[in-house]
Amino acid sequence: IGHLLAPLPPEMRNDTAFMDRIHSYAPGWNFPKVNAGVHLTNHFGLVSDFLSEGWSRLRSINRISVLQNRVHFGGALSGRDLEAVTKTVNGLTKLLFPDPQMAVPDEDLEWIVRIALESRRRVKEQQKRVFKAEFRNTHFSYTMGPEGVEQFVSTPELHSDEAIEADPLPAGQVWAISNGSAEAGPGLYRIEVTSGPGGGMKILNQPTPLGLRESIKVGEQNLYVKHKELVGDRDPREHEFSIQARPMDSDKLGIGLGLPVLVAMCGSLLGRNTRGGTIVVGQLNLGGSIDTIANPVRVAELAVDKQAQTLLMPVAARRQLNDLPDELWTKLKIEFYKDAPDAVFKALEA
Repeated sequence: IGHLLAPLPPEMRNDTAFMDRIHSYAPGWNFPKVNAGVHLTNHFGLVSDFLSEGWSRLRSINRISVLQNRVHFGGALSGRDLEAVTKTVNGLTKLLFPDPQMAVPDEDLEWIVRIALESRRRVKEQQKRVFKAEFRNTHFSYTMGPEGVEQFVSTPELHSDEAIEADPLPAGQVWAISNGSAEAGPGLYRIEVTSGPGGGMKILNQPTPLGLRESIKVGEQNLYVKHKELVGDRDPREHEFSIQARPMDSDKLGIGLGLPVLVAMCGSLLGRNTRGGTIVVGQLNLGGSIDTIANPVRVAELAVDKQAQTLLMPVAARRQLNDLPDELWTKLKIEFYKDAPDAVFKALEA
């Protein structure tokens, strides 16, 4: 995407101090064109003076208190970010709930917070474009309530189905690469797991390829056997898991996804996000050992093509990566794990 402040003079569009004072950026593509049949009335309407007077009266009201003890912002927000976000939340709350006595439901407050974070992050991304060293961390997040799960907010224009995003994934979601078949080669998958009271495993991919079914079975059994080492006092047998593996490439078999499935199940149980920009690779067996990756160089090349930042692989693949071209080593950080618990520890956010 291009520079969002490009129409401004160079002295302004490249001045990060000037950008820092922009609380919110709402792109024009978010607003529909005026349609006479939808946006205009044939009846009596209020003149703009009436609306502006109402907004003017609202300026003296402060609704920032709706955030207290309900929303907690992540550490990536600076002091100016917090000021900008809270003012945007304050303004949107007054527009939607103009009476100070009106209660603001959690779902409405969360919607307002996400809008405020998204519009401020858009400014932050432009600062990062100009001065990446200072504005490297743009992973804005929030938590609803003291026991809530941290949620990360991105901007829609940064999303691409063809690339791995740098933002941490929600708990239970993992990017993975399957070994694939000899014809199709390795393929990217997005594994999504949810858990709730009950028992057993529900596979949403129907019909389920044999390779994917085997990967899920291996990951599930390893969690049952090593749950104390992986998730502490949480008993996975008292939870029902739902899993979906979404293929992003031509490979649809789901072979060798046992370890990523295990990481996703652990993340769902623990309520911990998966590290951003990370792809997990590894084929488990029922005994818990990690099988050898047949083509680690091709896997690393695919990870670079998908713009991943980190590739998590078994340490046994280290020597096979000697054939990886030098330029790919500069584009990808490869981390190694020794066993399944080590992989879970390195894949999930602290």
